[in-house]
Amino acid sequence: MDIENKKQKVTDLRSAIELLKSVPGQLIETDEPVEPLAELCGVYRHVGAGGTVMRPTQTGPAMIFNKVKGHKDARVIIGVLASRERVGLLLGAKPERLGFFLNEAVTHPIQPVTIPQDKAVCQEVVHYADEPDFDIRKLVPAPTNTEEDAGPYITLGMCYASDPENGESDVTIHRLCLQSKDEISMYFVPGARHLNVFREKAEKAGKPLPISISIGVDPAIEIAACFEPPTTPLGYNELSAAGAIRNNAVELVQCLTIGEKAIANAEYVIEGELLPGIRVKEDRNTNTGKAMPEFPGYTGPANPEVPVIKVKAVTHRRNPIMQTCIGPSEEHVNMAGIPTEASIIQMVNKAMPGKLLNVYAHSSGGGKYMAVLQFKKSIPSDEGRQRQAALLAFSAFSELKHVILVDEDVDLFDSNDVLWALNTRYQGDVDTIFIPGVRCHPLDPSQNPSYNPLLKDKGISCKVIFDCTVPFHLKERFKRSKFKDVDPARFAPELFKTK
Repeated sequence: MDIENKKQKVTDLRSAIELLKSVPGQLIETDEPVEPLAELCGVYRHVGAGGTVMRPTQTGPAMIFNKVKGHKDARVIIGVLASRERVGLLLGAKPERLGFFLNEAVTHPIQPVTIPQDKAVCQEVVHYADEPDFDIRKLVPAPTNTEEDAGPYITLGMCYASDPENGESDVTIHRLCLQSKDEISMYFVPGARHLNVFREKAEKAGKPLPISISIGVDPAIEIAACFEPPTTPLGYNELSAAGAIRNNAVELVQCLTIGEKAIANAEYVIEGELLPGIRVKEDRNTNTGKAMPEFPGYTGPANPEVPVIKVKAVTHRRNPIMQTCIGPSEEHVNMAGIPTEASIIQMVNKAMPGKLLNVYAHSSGGGKYMAVLQFKKSIPSDEGRQRQAALLAFSAFSELKHVILVDEDVDLFDSNDVLWALNTRYQGDVDTIFIPGVRCHPLDPSQNPSYNPLLKDKGISCKVIFDCTVPFHLKERFKRSKFKDVDPARFAPELFKTK
């Protein structure tokens, strides 16, 4: 399959679906009626969730549910980005080189453009919040991951807002819970998102912050939205990285009820305002004490006070397709992890060009907590630089907890091969580097003073480097057994088809 020739075929969610339909094993559909509350995600847990989801699970195809109970004209798709192979297909890049591909895109941004409202398919159907029968819970088929969730969650909403002081815009993905017919709670990880800076500025001035939530978009936008500082500093609009991925500007449209823009070809757009000084208990409708399953594989606690979006309108395409994901699935691994890889590549290559061969933000860390770095030592003075590369990786992505360093003969995408390096090229007392007391991410339950009294606060961790590279002066003693190079397709063509 020539993935490069398929690159320009994807411009929105619907063209992405058509591409997946053309490749066997990448998409399945069902007409079996499904309950959006827990059942839909319970099904996909077995079909293709993967990631840090409790076993049994697997990496599998994306899935469309054509009949969602309580929502006559809507369908739900899940798992669009839940395999690295599928991400490569949809972005037009080799799966093993996606980090390099995204690094190239983020360093050559193409700014979004605004199109007329009559050209924007996201506004084909309009529902205003002041209409008597308006209820966002009936309009948007947002599912719950589990029966304990605080409520229906929008998990793949592209939240777009602008700095109230200078007008610079940004897009990020947040935990959005439907709280009432016209209210959505919005969770911000402390210090991690630019939209929170915008919200705080507006709140300080006593003003609401206009915000649009676009659901069901080009997968390039979903991936680009997950870049974080320092790779994309305050003032960098990640939609410009999505434009670079496609070599074509992302199209925006002016919203109907607020002074903000939205993604013009989205399946759904929610228009609203983040209200100043208003907070809501995240699980106020369930009182479970739980929010939803998050990327480490645990259900996050419900936040006692989260900001509120007052919904002004919902617009959507005709026969809209709701897009969702399971919080700890391989979909999160790819959305968070591949931009992380790009950020590490960019940081390390600036300091020591050509030494870092590749990076994999490992599935077991949800794309955030663990990275495997493949490093090449060419001369004696390269010894020790691999550990410098690990330190730079922590600088490139602050939420990273563990770095595993491997040599060029180890397949960093094969966990068994990485563990082989850990078992034969690593000694715990000389190859482990501890970096205690560093801020990481609050969703790791072990990063808590109750787990480790040496930690001063929740979200602080001991970061660790596992150096599984061979010391340069011993490389000759650690050569792998060399097998004859043959073409296996001659003998087992059904297993080794010519690409």
